[in-house]
Amino acid sequence: MQTVLKGTVKTVVIERGRPVVIIGERINPTGRKKLGEALLNEDMDYVRREAIQQVEDGAEVIDVNVGVAGGDEEKLLPMAVRAVSEVVDCPLCIDSTHPTALPAALKICPGRPLINSVNGEEAALKRVLPLVKEFDTAVIGLTMDDEGIPTTSEKRFAIAEKILNRAAQVGIKVEDVIIDCLALTVGADPNAAKVTLETIQRVSTELGVNVTLGASNVSFGLPDRDTINQIFVAMAIQAGMTCAIVHPAKARRGILIADMLLGRDEYCANYIRYHRQQEKKAAAACAS
Repeated sequence: MQTVLKGTVKTVVIERGRPVVIIGERINPTGRKKLGEALLNEDMDYVRREAIQQVEDGAEVIDVNVGVAGGDEEKLLPMAVRAVSEVVDCPLCIDSTHPTALPAALKICPGRPLINSVNGEEAALKRVLPLVKEFDTAVIGLTMDDEGIPTTSEKRFAIAEKILNRAAQVGIKVEDVIIDCLALTVGADPNAAKVTLETIQRVSTELGVNVTLGASNVSFGLPDRDTINQIFVAMAIQAGMTCAIVHPAKARRGILIADMLLGRDEYCANYIRYHRQQEKKAAAACAS
């Protein structure tokens, strides 16, 4: 079950048994005041720097979200997609459901991007899936529908099946749908992470598709969020997650360790390479 994404140069394959693919989440103005201001000012240099830094930190796909209050998304999204693709050669994840901004960005995006996202709502299925087919992209399917995010793994699994069935009806290949089993904060619901992990395991084993997750929501409102997120990501990988939407600088180490312990890093090469890179950075910082 290979989901193939392409950038200007690099091709990324998401598949169970391969190392987890890191999707950099940082070009998203939610909770990021400076990025929001940069977008409103059409400061694409700021966006470019964010993209470059994430690739340096280990991102293999860059998520691009320009949904800032007061912004013209139809104008900003293609602008940001073009800016990012000028400075990184990896695939992009175009993060929008805006009815006119999304197709405008897809028209100018190089390679084969990932759309983030569709969900089980009828309006979303009718709006997004035809674009996935028209532009031959992959898509993330969120396990929520018109009634919101279910609190049980059974209902989330049913929505995943619905999205896959509807995608098939318009001619989208099953391998081009990545399911997001959705993380909610355990601070509000002690069973939130458990339900997400159960859904990941069911989707992975019973449907066989690739699975993603925006993991940081799980720790919202709690102290030491980075540690919680890292442990949760490792648990999600064990359950079947194959790509993660994360802050690469904070999540990469834990992901590499999880891959290594699950036998996806031959002779620990990726982890050792990363560790040596960090040692060099630390030495350079001390020397300066």
